Amino acid sequence: MSSSDLDQSDAVRLVVLSGPSGSGKTTVVKGLLDAAHLPLMKSVSATTRPPRAGEVDGVDYHFLTHEEFERRRNDGDFIEHAEVHGTGQLYGTLRSEVEQAHAVGAWALLEIDVNGAMQVMQKYPSAVTIFLRTPSTDVFEQRLRSRGTESDEVITQRLKTARNELVCADRYRFQVVNDDLDRAVAEIANILKTEEKQANA
Repeated sequence: MSSSDLDQSDAVRLVVLSGPSGSGKTTVVKGLLDAAHLPLMKSVSATTRPPRAGEVDGVDYHFLTHEEFERRRNDGDFIEHAEVHGTGQLYGTLRSEVEQAHAVGAWALLEIDVNGAMQVMQKYPSAVTIFLRTPSTDVFEQRLRSRGTESDEVITQRLKTARNELVCADRYRFQVVNDDLDRAVAEIANILKTEEKQANA
């Protein structure tokens, strides 16, 4: 499948999950991969940020230099890309990740930010887009601080980003409140099962 065919094909099945920092996206994705009971392949994002302790290249992220990221972006290797949280670090989804899922008949699951999701929506109008939110702003601030991985300055920036992201929530096809992990995973799994049935109808 060529790049242009990939961008225009209704057969390409994409699930986009976005939400503010602290909304529990990563944990929900792990739960979905276990509970969805349908062909689902998590897309591994590319980033220019350095690996954190325990992270593995090609598993957690594709870790690229800024120069390599820019070169691959210019070559059209990304279906979406964005600078995240004003840190100067770039993130993106490589086209090869979507091609890999498509080749085995699976849904490509993209855990990406709002800016990237808007790009995907333009290229893939049939994508299943889900915005994950917490019950309140206080909850995701508490979750952010409990991680102990970011400074107060970074947390403040992430909270500012979260407020901007919430404004875009209505542009997603579905919104799910992560007030209980098992319930949120089950709700998203049911959304995907319904979409799978419609895709195979």
